[in-house]
Amino acid sequence: MVDPFSFHLPVRIRFGEGAVAALPGVLAELGATAPIVVVEAPVAALGDVARAIADMDVYEKAPGEPTVALVDDLVAHLDARRPDAVVAIGGGSALDIAKAARAAHSQGTPFARLLGGDEPVVEPRIGLVAVPTTSGTGSEVSGGAVVVDPGSGRKLGVASPLMRAQHALVDPLLTLGLPRAATMGTGADALAQAIGGVIVRNGNPGSVALGLEACRHVAAGLPAAVADGGDRAARAELSLGSLLAGLSMNLSDCGADHALGHAIGGRLGLPHGLSVGLVLAETLDVDRVACAGRLERVADALGEARGGAADGSRAVRAVRRLLAEIGFPTCTEAGVDEAAVDALVALARDDYCLTVSPHTWSEGDIRRAYADALALGPRGPLTTS
Repeated sequence: MVDPFSFHLPVRIRFGEGAVAALPGVLAELGATAPIVVVEAPVAALGDVARAIADMDVYEKAPGEPTVALVDDLVAHLDARRPDAVVAIGGGSALDIAKAARAAHSQGTPFARLLGGDEPVVEPRIGLVAVPTTSGTGSEVSGGAVVVDPGSGRKLGVASPLMRAQHALVDPLLTLGLPRAATMGTGADALAQAIGGVIVRNGNPGSVALGLEACRHVAAGLPAAVADGGDRAARAELSLGSLLAGLSMNLSDCGADHALGHAIGGRLGLPHGLSVGLVLAETLDVDRVACAGRLERVADALGEARGGAADGSRAVRAVRRLLAEIGFPTCTEAGVDEAAVDALVALARDDYCLTVSPHTWSEGDIRRAYADALALGPRGPLTTS
């Protein structure tokens, strides 16, 4: 028996080396003659990006995690310039503030009202083209935007299919210069999204299929991309895995790893992918009692050897093996300590992502996952053998 489901992902995707060069033609398809490009300075300086955005109006995004203040600043810029399209180039931060600001600008409403649910998102009046330069967030195909509230330490989000980009240009060459730490973090985020698409309660056959294929490509590309950032084949595998994971996430949601990771990132100011990766295996170890069969399929996709009880623990081992292979930091190495746990539990407990996790989480479960993550010793240096 197959449960009923439905989904809609109307994003036109171009994938491959040199895809960013299609940007002028894509803008012409949208009928845009006065776009604004949202990009951070180091990304704008990349040769292929610089050529693609030559003579376009550029809004230089400040570095760092997205905040309401950054969104509001971009909204003011859009209000003043009144572009006929937005081009977002960069990591999840740049793409998320562009999606958020386009929505608020189109509706003539403060972003805070959309974030608080005071107004629904309506179809934006101008188009959006998303060009990712990292491999992990899936923001180029997602309808969500997540921001940090520095006052409360919470990560907050607004999501609607209407916020998605019309076009996504996924060019693996744009990720060649991504530093090792960012490659690890965004790769862990892609892995978490891929697994989430397979196991969360509101998934469907589409999210499962995309999530499993994403797992395969992330596992194939992540270790080599971390070991050698210039490995084009590895970067292509990781870019494809990230894209598929983002599509899977759009047909489902992220699970407990994101709930506990959001708390770490919001409270301690750590990058999103790092925060999620710190607790990925530990949250799966709690969840596996409710989704062992699905996690067995994840373990197969990650290339974990068969054997042992079919209780989902093989997938947990596969994730731990992959994180150890790339030398992913532990909570202790990242600066998370036991003194923060009470505050982290309070933040994670109220996170939406916990509600779609396959297991019904208690406060004790949250504490257990954090305790297990804090108990880890160093994973060891990356080896290339």
